[in-house]
Amino acid sequence: MELNSVVIVDGVRSAFSRGGRGKLVATRLDEVGAQVVRALLERNPKVGPWMIEDVGMGNVGGVAELAGIGGDVVARLAGLPMEVSSFSSNRQCGSSMETLHRVAQSIQVGATECGIAIGVERMGRQLGGGPRGTATRITEFNQKRLAMSKLQRDMAPDHFDTFSVPFQDEILDYSPILSMVQTAQNVAEVYGLTREEMDAFSVESHRKTAAAYEKGIYKDEIIPLEVEEPVFDAEGNWVEAERGQKIVFDRDECLRPGTNLETLGQLPAVKGVVSPRGEELRITAGNSCPTNDGFSAALLMSEKKALELGLEPLARIVGYGVAGVKPQVMGLGPIPSTKKALRHAGIEAGDIDRVEFNEAFAAQVIPSCKDLGIPLDRVNVNGGSIAIGHPLGATGARLVLTVGHELRRSGKKYGLATQCIGAGMGISTIIEAL
Repeated sequence: MELNSVVIVDGVRSAFSRGGRGKLVATRLDEVGAQVVRALLERNPKVGPWMIEDVGMGNVGGVAELAGIGGDVVARLAGLPMEVSSFSSNRQCGSSMETLHRVAQSIQVGATECGIAIGVERMGRQLGGGPRGTATRITEFNQKRLAMSKLQRDMAPDHFDTFSVPFQDEILDYSPILSMVQTAQNVAEVYGLTREEMDAFSVESHRKTAAAYEKGIYKDEIIPLEVEEPVFDAEGNWVEAERGQKIVFDRDECLRPGTNLETLGQLPAVKGVVSPRGEELRITAGNSCPTNDGFSAALLMSEKKALELGLEPLARIVGYGVAGVKPQVMGLGPIPSTKKALRHAGIEAGDIDRVEFNEAFAAQVIPSCKDLGIPLDRVNVNGGSIAIGHPLGATGARLVLTVGHELRRSGKKYGLATQCIGAGMGISTIIEAL
């Protein structure tokens, strides 16, 4: 069967607010999503709402207004017809990129012609919940998973030849509490990254993002939203009973233009992180991504249909890949997933002109790019998630639409969007500018 070529017609997002204490706290995210999806269609008037066949929603937390049939609610609030179907996907941080893949694959095989991939997250509320608490349940789960990991090491061939350095047992056997921050410390130790090196990467993320805002670059993708301004008490907690005035929200809240090595050097290491080798603790809030609320959306279509409508799509999807890695070095997932995507696309790493690499931690971006042979000057040229924000389920689609817009601005050909995924995975998408 001949597969259809799939294009990204356009992509937009909300600005990303601080999780729990930001400008989106008082506004329902399904209402935010409706504004974003409506704006996406208004920007593309040749695409009628009746042409959308499926809406996929990527989300991790599944709480409050995002629980259950959140994607369907967003579609209805956005004014899409009742005939439009919807689904939800949870591949942790890769959820909306996974959703984008699923919508694309449906178009490839001819099951649909047009769909929207959305991603959304509200990190200001507890993920998972439950009377025993999320932290306790994650700890118990990781203890079981690590025990299985030791058994699997002797049962199946390993794939460590994917990476440029050997992994010692003291890293792979660690840790009884495997937080994402702990995995960043593990990767930093494996690759010998210094605190100063990671802080310098973070300073660059803020600098490039600030420069992009000054140039108006993010106007291509950020939709100004009308939201209710939250009211906070003296301790910074949201006062739900009090109503604020309507404001326009159109700027990522975690960007700090004045960030420098001196200020980052004064930050303490994240609490709870330990060194398996007894080395310096290197992971701080400054060289890690923040927690955020946000929404992103991408409009996908068969290339044939797009040409019939006279559209000028951002890019064609040419490759994607998902791969697993040891959970102790979760941040290295983009290495094998990108190698899969490159094979699927039939190109080499050297062919990639622009990369949007999710900056969950500076500790994982630097070695991943080194192992893939991708120069850092091609990576996140307009800043990354350390400054922009990382609202889990919304990030994957954001990365793809951001690199698509950047290819159009720069006149470059191939773009890569990639991210690590909690529990030990990576996900990657390769697109070609049109």
